[in-house]
Amino acid sequence: MSRVRRLPAVADLTLVTAGAMTANVAGYLLQLLAGRWLGVAGYGEFASLLAVQLLCAVPALALQNVVARELVRGARVATVRALGWWCAAVVAVVAAVLVPVVSAVLHVGAVAAAGALLAAPAQVLLSGEQGILQGGRRFRALATVLGGAGIARVAPALVVLAAGAGATAALWAAALGLFVAALGARWAAVPVVSTLDPDPGGIEVGSDTSDGSAAGPDPSSADSRHRDRAYAGRGSNLREATTAGPYAAAATDSRDTLRIRAGGMAVLRAVQVQAALMAMSSADLIVARIVLERDDAGRYALGAIATKIAFWLPQAVGVVLYPRMAQPQYSARAIRAALGVLLGVGVAAVAGATVLAPLAPLLAGGDYAPIEGWLWLFALDGALLALLQGALLSAIALDRTAPAAITWIGLAVEVGAIALFAHTLPALIGISTLVVGVVAVLMIIVVLRAAVRDHDVPVHHSA
Repeated sequence: MSRVRRLPAVADLTLVTAGAMTANVAGYLLQLLAGRWLGVAGYGEFASLLAVQLLCAVPALALQNVVARELVRGARVATVRALGWWCAAVVAVVAAVLVPVVSAVLHVGAVAAAGALLAAPAQVLLSGEQGILQGGRRFRALATVLGGAGIARVAPALVVLAAGAGATAALWAAALGLFVAALGARWAAVPVVSTLDPDPGGIEVGSDTSDGSAAGPDPSSADSRHRDRAYAGRGSNLREATTAGPYAAAATDSRDTLRIRAGGMAVLRAVQVQAALMAMSSADLIVARIVLERDDAGRYALGAIATKIAFWLPQAVGVVLYPRMAQPQYSARAIRAALGVLLGVGVAAVAGATVLAPLAPLLAGGDYAPIEGWLWLFALDGALLALLQGALLSAIALDRTAPAAITWIGLAVEVGAIALFAHTLPALIGISTLVVGVVAVLMIIVVLRAAVRDHDVPVHHSA
């Protein structure tokens, strides 16, 4: 029986969904309570820094995808973990440089900006460990880490806000909570290390995890040989940079350096895809603080919670289907399945936002009543972003990142149109939703065609 399961286990999808939803609910609770405790003006500042924090998570998300992909292909845990530390160091330096820039552009204090940016290296370390769990198919542990990380981030911030310490202290508390979560994730990944790296001097690929799922590809399977041929010559994975096969002896220090460099280039390619997605999902919220009145910017920030719910609710779909997206013979089918689920969740999210819209002023305060009639549009924006995310994730899985240029062009069009025409809240969310919809449709068409072409390429399996 092939070690690559033909369908993702329902249990895996359920567990990861539960973990992701725990983290998301915690995040939404933070924003709702912050909106009430900080007021319209104060929450506008807080939300804009949270949006910046989300953009800073781009390297972390890219690293997780690369780590998971390379572990499946046979890289050692020690190597991908070293790549994670290297990425965290680079991100920390960049974050320090950006503190005065963020402070000046968003008109916030330098200490508040530093608190928001401090979360960036912590997220990189956390995501590296999550990638190890994902690549090792330890979905139960991954679900626990996802939920635990959300709580570890939000709980300290809520305590600080409840004590009346303000947005700056809350951002610092959230960042420190992420560092604690990264330590917990490293502990959770110990079983993966013992399974994939039982011998510090070598590599063991294809060992079974305790739940019976494969920790890596079976080198003898036709699926694995197909995948290795499909990616041959791209130079994107850590194994290609150092070894001739999955059972090669331990790499020397110089070869480990080459592995990290190869991994760094893979992360950079994934970063530009994730950056396009995160920029598209956050640009309107950041620009809102510039083009709208202060109170309207705060209302827009609260309405964007509906966008984030619809965007992140189906996150587990991509996590569980990601390994199949990386295989040309299954990619088109996996992408169609993912898009179908995302579409269904999106329809439900828009319907839910429409029905529950009257509760928004009750939960957040009467100052937010003007956005009640527009919450369905915010949710539609998020649903379209989720579809775009599914298409871009498949591009990363196959290391085909060029189509992300469509998203960058769409981002430029969106920002330009908002700057010229969006001087009211309805106009801003309308323009954002329209542009995201067009970009999502174009990306889905391009990615599906590419997947079908890969599937149609004849591959002759060896006996």
